[in-house]
Amino acid sequence: MSSIPVIAQSAGPGAARWAARRRGRATGGANRRPGWVTYAILAVVLLIAVYPLYYTLQLASSDAVSIARNPIPSLVPEGNLFANIAEVLGGRVPFGKAFVNSMIISVSAAVSVVAFSTLAGFSFAKLRYRGRGPLLVFVIATMAVPTQLGIVPMFILFTELGWANNLIGVIVPAMVSAFGVFWMTQYLDQALPYELIEAARVDGASMIRTFWHVALPAARPAAAMLGLFTFVQHWVAFFWPFIILTSNNPTLPMAVQLLQANYFTDYSLVMAGVLVTTFPLLILFVVAGRQLVSGIMAGAVKG
Repeated sequence: MSSIPVIAQSAGPGAARWAARRRGRATGGANRRPGWVTYAILAVVLLIAVYPLYYTLQLASSDAVSIARNPIPSLVPEGNLFANIAEVLGGRVPFGKAFVNSMIISVSAAVSVVAFSTLAGFSFAKLRYRGRGPLLVFVIATMAVPTQLGIVPMFILFTELGWANNLIGVIVPAMVSAFGVFWMTQYLDQALPYELIEAARVDGASMIRTFWHVALPAARPAAAMLGLFTFVQHWVAFFWPFIILTSNNPTLPMAVQLLQANYFTDYSLVMAGVLVTTFPLLILFVVAGRQLVSGIMAGAVKG
């Protein structure tokens, strides 16, 4: 029970307000409720963040003639949304195959990155062996190398291996992430105490069993966040799939690009394709948003 009502009953409302201010100063204002200014700023940020999606919806519900006449549509969406989506899904571009390809690539990349990054993070954070520090520095240094530098050697290598125009040519380079290794190393270094590992080892658990029953449950919030970000990253990836795959075997971003004709671009169909591509991500964030926020907050606190 809070002490403020007791002070208000025994010493009056003035003493209660003084005690509340004193407790707020002692806690650094952590328990203070946000004011209307905070809510106003959050509302403005929300409108700025949502408007590009709403603008996409407006264009997707219009038609080519209306967009050519007025590139900035009215605030109210028009009535061609479902007709445009149906034309996109049933048109010349294989959107169904692109959806399946993007799902296979994104799920495979998310699962493999979480598995390998958690294993490597546990090794770097909690195991002691020669060369651990330089090896971790080397892994982190690879994040400074631009991806474009490896495109030509990778394309030659994958063509020699017969992986051109094959999904495995997109999945293999995405199986490990230097950022994922760094993220899980930092998280497990703070979240997993050595005492738990030593207790498991004293009880006779092998290192693999210690990782499975001790390290993996502790890493769950950060692993969930890493998996979600990896899924989104490869769901919207365009550059490498556009190089290694062909138009007969596209991903969703490639399919949206294929909606543009050579001489005339119907932006209502292109934006309808963007909506079809974005809709699964919105469902993902609605379903897993709480886990994502808890992972980010846990990483911020532990980091």
